[in-house]
Amino acid sequence: MSQTWGQPATQAVNGWAVVDVETSGFRPGAARVLSVAVLALDADGRIEQSVASLLNPGVDPGPTHIHGLTAEMLEDQPTFAEIAGDIAGLLAGRTLVAHNAGFDYSFLTAEAELAGAELPIDRVMCTVELARRLDLGLDNVKLETLVRNWDLTQSHPHDAFDDALVLSKVLRPLLDRAAERDVWLPVRPVGRRRWPNGRVTHDELRPLKALAARLPCRYRNPGRYSGGLARGMRVALSAECSRTHEELLERLLDVGLAYADAVDPQTSLVVCNDATPAQGKGLTARTLGVPVLSDEAFMAGVRHLAGGADGGAEPPVDADEGQFTLF
Repeated sequence: MSQTWGQPATQAVNGWAVVDVETSGFRPGAARVLSVAVLALDADGRIEQSVASLLNPGVDPGPTHIHGLTAEMLEDQPTFAEIAGDIAGLLAGRTLVAHNAGFDYSFLTAEAELAGAELPIDRVMCTVELARRLDLGLDNVKLETLVRNWDLTQSHPHDAFDDALVLSKVLRPLLDRAAERDVWLPVRPVGRRRWPNGRVTHDELRPLKALAARLPCRYRNPGRYSGGLARGMRVALSAECSRTHEELLERLLDVGLAYADAVDPQTSLVVCNDATPAQGKGLTARTLGVPVLSDEAFMAGVRHLAGGADGGAEPPVDADEGQFTLF
């Protein structure tokens, strides 16, 4: 199985669709979407088209003190099923962007499945994860904090359209900074399955770690790190890293390294910024004699591999050799 996670910030993107939803709770499928906004942006970040609407969820709207939406306000609004086609039209061919994308994506797709609709979402990008990669020097990466950082204003927090609108304004400087610093964008592939009865289900946006631990690697493990990365090496990530684990995972998978969820004698190296770790995976590495590498040194090695060096990689493994478990 071959998948690509992450994307160089300098690589062209067909288009962005900035999304925000307000919901009656926190469990997709049980709680419902009360309002939704989808903004389709052009290459310069200008809004080309939009869909924004309150929705009749058919259930109690939940914490009105947070979102300000009452049952009376929603009873005459359209259902999600009635506007699903308009939303699908804006999402087609675009990368869905949201602040905490897992939340918005899971609610949108849960609503679509309840309505018997298909949303053509193939890629998702989370601006929370992107902001974490950019060393912005902020106390946190909440949307309101990013808004203040770039001297923007927000009129109605927790309003789906207003949240999407300010995120569309924050997106451009985030993308520019990523390009300046050669930081990969956290673009995740997602897909859909069409069942024999015609029903469509959308992929769950699972944590990349959970997927990476079960992904097959095309190369044999050449053993321990000894001064240079080689494709097929098994790499574990400690808690003591300055870069996010998701960014490190994207990059190591892209160049043909394998992710190790635990440290054992077959682990090639552990990425850890503590030279003398006293706990966790770094300590286990010291105990087993597994080399430890800082995340900056590791990323330098990844860039070297990406530039064409093979690091003395063993030949690719045949798919039927059974070294790895597919999911």
